[in-house]
Amino acid sequence: MTVQHFTPEGMLQPAPYHHVAVGTGTKHVHVSGQVARRADGTPVAPGDLAGQVAQALRNTALGLAGAGASFTDVLRLTFYVTRWSPEKIGDFMTGVEAVADEIGLRLPMAPASLIGVEYLFEPDVLVEVEATAILD
Repeated sequence: MTVQHFTPEGMLQPAPYHHVAVGTGTKHVHVSGQVARRADGTPVAPGDLAGQVAQALRNTALGLAGAGASFTDVLRLTFYVTRWSPEKIGDFMTGVEAVADEIGLRLPMAPASLIGVEYLFEPDVLVEVEATAILD
């Protein structure tokens, strides 16, 4: 197994992600921040956090696949969300759950961080996703 995800007893549960990942491969894959854009740059789901999370994860899956990886190889996910507040977690998780089966994202996810930011590179971008994976 290249990546093992787990949450040791005594760590916060339930959480939508595992707290620990152990990777045992030699090829590292880093997918840069993906946003809710189609390949031609067309915005997807303007103003809709759930829709943008879903599309950004789809784009992350494409990046992983391009390197011969998938979400089962992911050690860590980082989400940047504009103007974050705890009340947005429902919409955020709706976006994750909407595409999990489609893109092979197992829940709970790999260890993840959700970081609130004031602004991303364009005003309509609500979320950006980065992934780190490891392959044998």
